[in-house]
Amino acid sequence: MRSTTLLALLALVLLYLVSGALVFQALEQPHEQQAQRELGEAREKFLRAHPSVSDHDLGLFIKDVADALGGGANPDTNSTSNSNHSAWDLGSAFFFSGTIITTIGYGNAALRTDAGRLFCIFYALVGIPLFGILLAGVGDRLGSSLRRGIGHIEAIFLKWHVPPGLVRILSAVLFLLIGCLLFVLTPTFVFCYMEGWSKLEAIYFVVVTLTTVGFGDYVAGASPNQNFAAYQPLVWFWILLGLAYFASVLTTIGNWLRVVSRRTRAEMGGLTAQAASWTGTVTARVTQRVGPTAPPPSEKERPPLPPPPCPAQPASRPLSPTAPEKTEPSSPPTPPTPPTASALDYPSENLAFIDESSDTQSERGCALPRAPRGRRRPLNPPRKPSRPRGPGRPRDKGVPA
Repeated sequence: MRSTTLLALLALVLLYLVSGALVFQALEQPHEQQAQRELGEAREKFLRAHPSVSDHDLGLFIKDVADALGGGANPDTNSTSNSNHSAWDLGSAFFFSGTIITTIGYGNAALRTDAGRLFCIFYALVGIPLFGILLAGVGDRLGSSLRRGIGHIEAIFLKWHVPPGLVRILSAVLFLLIGCLLFVLTPTFVFCYMEGWSKLEAIYFVVVTLTTVGFGDYVAGASPNQNFAAYQPLVWFWILLGLAYFASVLTTIGNWLRVVSRRTRAEMGGLTAQAASWTGTVTARVTQRVGPTAPPPSEKERPPLPPPPCPAQPASRPLSPTAPEKTEPSSPPTPPTPPTASALDYPSENLAFIDESSDTQSERGCALPRAPRGRRRPLNPPRKPSRPRGPGRPRDKGVPA
């Protein structure tokens, strides 16, 4: 990502944060001030009704109650009641562990012991990557299953001769609608029935949970009136499937944006090439019309061309001792022209060019290229085959002359 794009994106995010802060401040600050006034009025009313209680003692009592509520205590139960509700039974502890590895962290239940906090550190470091791998696998399978089902619907649309572009749009809309129906609307009605929430509160909890925000003001199964032990574990499995669906949606959106970016870059590259070609053509035409034309150089001013190099021929084989050489009519000897050195592409070709024998070079009529410094010539070069003596056959080794 370019620096300018990164800075523009950072400025956009900061602007979004500031606008959100202003909106939340305007909506929530009056409610906070009203709640603070009501608390002050209730405190003064209690002190007037109980004159034996001092203001300092009442403040300490309120602080103790707030700490107890933060630790998970329930104000509806006391030591004299026979309620067996606990915030750390097996189902609630399982749900709390799930909020750690999913990084939701509602905050309604917090760790109060040093041993629990130390264990939570290592538990999160191991559990979060493990859950990320599981989430990727479940999202892949879930997205494939949904796309496979939507593919059958696309085939039906194509049989009805619907344009392919419209079919792609319809498939994307169906993918979003089916996911929202399964993981947003259905849990909303379930939480309205099980928790006694309104529809707004239920859908608020669903969205805050599946986006891993997790404020903790609404938590499924936190009410002491909920006696179903497997309720919160089932809620965690819904969280797993919902997060996997949202992950597949985000992956699809990212792939679509990547394809759009590539197409945009290709189109911009084509436009840039066309603009450069048009600019070069216009410049050349203007130069031909306006600029002076230089006269062609004369024959005397032209530089002499170098002599052509010797053509590459395969190395000649040694002559057979039985075949006599043919003599050609004598002609004035011509001095050999030195070949022009040409660059070779590979080192092996360079070495092969250096190692050619002097006989081959002399037969080609070219001068032997000078050996590089540090390379010695063989001490015993190969001898040329001897010519036959006399007009008859060559003499055998075992027969005397």
